[in-house]
Amino acid sequence: AGCGQGKMAAGGAADAQARFGHSVKGLLTEKVTSCGTDVIALTKQVLKGSRSAELLGQAARNMVMQEDAILHSEDSLRKMAIITTHLQYQQEAIQKNVEQSSNLQDQLSHLLK
Repeated sequence: AGCGQGKMAAGGAADAQARFGHSVKGLLTEKVTSCGTDVIALTKQVLKGSRSAELLGQAARNMVMQEDAILHSEDSLRKMAIITTHLQYQQEAIQKNVEQSSNLQDQLSHLLK
């Protein structure tokens, strides 16, 4: 009877080992699948991050170009303001000359009478 029980015990142990091995394989497969999914998600995130950095760089370059354009416009406006002031001075001088010439004409016509 002892021998029969030994064989059954050995068979039961082998069965338990097989079940344990199968369960370990199942757990490993789950872990590998989970890690694969995580690696894919991480890769997507890294790609998205690198695209974000590229877009930020492009936005920064655009802002610098806009800033240059704004500075150039401000400079042009300052120059136009100076030119406008000079034109106003010239207009005033011309107006004074016209008034003086009209006075001279009056004086000449008075002298010639």
